[in-house]
Amino acid sequence: METRELRYFVAVAEELHFGRAAERLGIAQPPLSRAISRLERRLGAVLLERTSRAVTLTEAGAVLLREGRAALDAVAAAERRTRRAATGPHGLVLATKAGASGELLAKLLDAYAAEPDAVSVDVLLCGIGEQERLLRDGRADVALLHLPFDATAGLDTEVLHTEGQVLVLPAGHPLAGRPHVLMAEVTDLPDLPLPRWPGPDGTYPDGPGPQARDTAQLYQLIALGRACVIMPESGGVHLRGDLATVPVLDAPPVTTVIAWPPHSRSKAVADLVRTATGL
Repeated sequence: METRELRYFVAVAEELHFGRAAERLGIAQPPLSRAISRLERRLGAVLLERTSRAVTLTEAGAVLLREGRAALDAVAAAERRTRRAATGPHGLVLATKAGASGELLAKLLDAYAAEPDAVSVDVLLCGIGEQERLLRDGRADVALLHLPFDATAGLDTEVLHTEGQVLVLPAGHPLAGRPHVLMAEVTDLPDLPLPRWPGPDGTYPDGPGPQARDTAQLYQLIALGRACVIMPESGGVHLRGDLATVPVLDAPPVTTVIAWPPHSRSKAVADLVRTATGL
């Protein structure tokens, strides 16, 4: 397959509409439809079910969407890393979710800076789930990811820390004074629904909770009594005064890992990983 074909298919699979996909790609709709049909014939698989009213992914199409995104990210990463290498020695770019693992990150940067061969580290703070994509497409050399929320398939990782989760809610809420809560109690709070985060394609899932783009926006919604959230313990350490945290006993533990591309031969990346695992 050619990267052009993959870009065409991913656009249609994400939009689920040939007209919108063609507009996004900057091409006419008829050649886009022909390109997808040729791809299906070559693969011997139906990728999209088309009716007069809707376009839906088949099981084979869902597989190609996942693999196609990864392949396009790999191509983009190869280009970006090659361009950076051509400019000579450079520092590292570390991607991490804004507001997460703050204490761990500070310790890591201080410890690494004390190493004799340390290079500069640019910290790229990003939104929910973005750090994985930045690492895969070459905009970051290393990232802090959080299991089970982030995917690590195809990446090399080392475990740094495992912690429980807490419920963040308005300070005056009746549950704020409890020693702990259970997941079932959180999902039964009609006045404080859990937020909805955007998926990889930027769309929000259906649900009663408010749409949230980042933690600053989310904290404002919680303070106003419009939402609550379950998050790792470390994320609730330095909260504003109008918010409170309560441990959630049966919430799945969150594991922070440091991740990097498996083909990386960077000594700086290796040194940073070694420093992180040694904390």
